[in-house]
Amino acid sequence: MTDRLLASLMFFTRLPFWRIRQVNGESFKHVVDYWPMVGWLTGGIAALTYWATSGLVPAATAALLAVGARLLLTGALHEDGLADFCDGFGGGTTRERTLAIMKDSHIGTYGVLGLIFHTGLQVSLLTALPPETAPAVIFMADIYAKACSSLIILQLPYARTAEQAKSGVVYSVWNRRAAVGHGMRCLIALAPAILWAAFGTDRFPFPALAIPPFTELLLTALMKRRLQGYTGDCCGALFLICEQSFLLSSVILYHLI
Repeated sequence: MTDRLLASLMFFTRLPFWRIRQVNGESFKHVVDYWPMVGWLTGGIAALTYWATSGLVPAATAALLAVGARLLLTGALHEDGLADFCDGFGGGTTRERTLAIMKDSHIGTYGVLGLIFHTGLQVSLLTALPPETAPAVIFMADIYAKACSSLIILQLPYARTAEQAKSGVVYSVWNRRAAVGHGMRCLIALAPAILWAAFGTDRFPFPALAIPPFTELLLTALMKRRLQGYTGDCCGALFLICEQSFLLSSVILYHLI
């Protein structure tokens, strides 16, 4: 467990966890197992940044600083996946062409536009949230979107071989026992966010939690149709889009209530 959690922290962040302990290569095949728990760190830093700056600068600036803090922490890993996903699905028409475009290290028009739209929408949505509730929403959004996105391993096979994968890693496929264990880890990961939302804020948009699972199902259906599987880029894009769906539905709920 310790090695796999450390492997997840090493894989999904830029912090030097390798100084704490060296982990074997097998552990990196299980990084998705602890992906939601990495949200404690990534979502926590983003939420803390917003909370610490929202009283000092305009809400839009605090939102941009929160987004930037997570980008620095993760090395824009998921945003890189989103850009490749947009390029591949925007410019490719066949499975082979889409995979080839996604593996290309150069960014295209669709990737640039996707990142601009994503970042602009994210900052806009965070700015629209009530300042006293925004940190809890940011924290929940990060962890919950990771939990929803991690389920792709149960739904689709990996679209490439380990030799073809950009990271050199093919995530381990779960059996029934492993899937149950992952469900428990997701609940454990979500527990602090749920407690904060329930007792630390007023009017938390709990109904918005229903939207990311539907978003995940729609996107995995698209990936199945085009790729007959998924890639690491797909995982990054899936996480960010699921997160945006939660933020968007939260803002809509706040304006309706």
